[in-house]
Amino acid sequence: MYYYPPVEYIEPLFRPPSEGNSLILQVTNGCSWNNCTFCEMYTEPQKRFKPKAEAKVLEEIRRCGEELAGVRRIFLADGDAMALSFRRLKTILEAIRVEMPAVTRVSAYCLPRNLKNKTVEELQELRELGLGLLYIGAESGDDEVLAKIQKGETYRSTCDALLKAKAAGMKTSVMIINGMGGVKYSEQHALAAARLVNETQPDYFATLVLFFRNGMDKVQEGFGGDFQMLDQQGLFLEMEMMLSHTELERSVFRSDHASNYLVLKGVLGRDKDKMLAQIRGALENSSLISLRNDSYRGL
Repeated sequence: MYYYPPVEYIEPLFRPPSEGNSLILQVTNGCSWNNCTFCEMYTEPQKRFKPKAEAKVLEEIRRCGEELAGVRRIFLADGDAMALSFRRLKTILEAIRVEMPAVTRVSAYCLPRNLKNKTVEELQELRELGLGLLYIGAESGDDEVLAKIQKGETYRSTCDALLKAKAAGMKTSVMIINGMGGVKYSEQHALAAARLVNETQPDYFATLVLFFRNGMDKVQEGFGGDFQMLDQQGLFLEMEMMLSHTELERSVFRSDHASNYLVLKGVLGRDKDKMLAQIRGALENSSLISLRNDSYRGL
């Protein structure tokens, strides 16, 4: 990831794992929604949502063009670049095309609501200007879980956004959080996630495991106090259920975030059976480990 004097950053800065070699161009700060109970990315006072001044962004693009001639990929940060208007996004992309002609792809995080007021034709124009990939954090496909985590989205709103992006010729990457429904809602969370990706057929599909750095009080409040985190075996079982119900044609699947206990990589559905076998092998091993620990506790 390029950090370089031409671009001024407000930390902390986040980007998808696959954008590790991209120039991060911060066009907004923070997230315009920022109400999800599980999210700890934009909690610092300096991360309140605000678009960066357009003139400043354009000047940074110009300077990057002068000093970073070899850049081929750009990620528009922060968590909500697609909250910008079509006009402003178009202006940014046009500037990148003029000042940094070697760039072959621009990408951004995207909340489903960001696309509600953008037409397919507008998205198509942005795609033709280089915005080729949107990362959409669906988190879950289950309406009950989405309400409890205050996502502000539904199964239908997420599907509609993904299908609109696809109609515009954009590639999409969908993120689901393994364990987001806790023990009680694990099955419906897994099945709804599978339905979501089956209906939308994203180009990329990834999972990470729910984790907390600063406690889980907000999540517990949203679940009415009955949220119980899945243990490792429960996470594997949920993943097995979700993947076994997918009917994907050629979605690249990754479960290789630092939070994941089990690394899975492949193409769904070509590698579905292979990955399910990996999960079942991990389940057998985790069961043996659990039995062994229980026997030690009995000594």
